Amino acid sequence: MTIELKPEQQEIMDLAIQSGAFHDPGEVLDRAFEIIRDQLHGSDWLSEQREAVAARIATGFAQAERGELVEAEKAIEMLRQRRLKQLSSKE
Repeated sequence: MTIELKPEQQEIMDLAIQSGAFHDPGEVLDRAFEIIRDQLHGSDWLSEQREAVAARIATGFAQAERGELVEAEKAIEMLRQRRLKQLSSKE
């Protein structure tokens, strides 16, 4: 199969390989398809978990109204750590 990339797509491909994170275009495409698959699976998850997600959002709003807030930098770091944990559990 032959695929023609748009110039901006080729630039992203080249940058990904130059970064050292990927060795060749195949690895870049594998990762891109993995991300797409995860996003598609994630939308299924959201549909299945809609009520639970809504309840957690309501809890968060109630906490905010009571002044139970987290500093922005701390929240960002917590999210980064959670994401790293998720990524490492997939390996």
